[in-house]
Amino acid sequence: MRPFQKMWWTAPATGQWSASVFAALACAFIVAPGAHAQDAAKILKAMSDYVTAQKSISISFDSDIEVVTSDLQKIQFTSSGQVLLNRPDKIRVTRTGGYADVELVFDGKTVTLLGKNVNAFAQADAPGTVDQLIDGIRDQYNVSMPGADLLLSRVYDELTTDVLDAKHIGQGVIDGVDCEHLAFRGPDVDWQLWVETGARPIPHKYVITSKHVTGAPQYTLRVKEWKTDAPAGADAFVFKPPADAKKVEFAALTDVDEVPAGQVAGGKK
Repeated sequence: MRPFQKMWWTAPATGQWSASVFAALACAFIVAPGAHAQDAAKILKAMSDYVTAQKSISISFDSDIEVVTSDLQKIQFTSSGQVLLNRPDKIRVTRTGGYADVELVFDGKTVTLLGKNVNAFAQADAPGTVDQLIDGIRDQYNVSMPGADLLLSRVYDELTTDVLDAKHIGQGVIDGVDCEHLAFRGPDVDWQLWVETGARPIPHKYVITSKHVTGAPQYTLRVKEWKTDAPAGADAFVFKPPADAKKVEFAALTDVDEVPAGQVAGGKK
């Protein structure tokens, strides 16, 4: 699991697995032996298989990010957004909060990040898949997409990397939906996942705790709506710049973060 990738974005996550790969990955849970770890791996694998099988996904979400101030006060900042994903190479994500209004558009060739609140956008050539986009913009432009690992074609592998302990806590109810509650521990972060029970094992809530940051701040992603095989129009992934919008370099695209300037973003990795 890559802690850095587990945020929706800071300048605003699935494939087939053989039985042998699943068996090898399941061994990662040996630190927490017994039925709880086995159940956690089984539920997470079922979620991964279901999500990765969907060619088109439409999601609406709320997110909370905690910061810890210099005097150790915890403050949360909340945003809402939407995701439209067409595998393997198209995605549009919006995030609106109290301090920024951001949109990311990727058509398989070009990635665009628009700061609506500053009427400016940055673009770059990025031919490839959504998986490659997430890795590329993180490494090259320091743009992270928290929760994006839930959308990756390698989601099971990504989530279980560096897992030291896994537990099936039990059941929970998110927005009236019965869910299985999973908890995982890693060297840098702990994380929890609530997965819908039954034939549609989609994620409903995702909580990431930064253990080695003072105050252990958390990032929370709550899925409000998840539609699979959602149709998308031909222009859904076409970027149309607003009137008078200024084109800038990625490094110059400021004031598009979930947290306003001057705050200590302890929940970010």
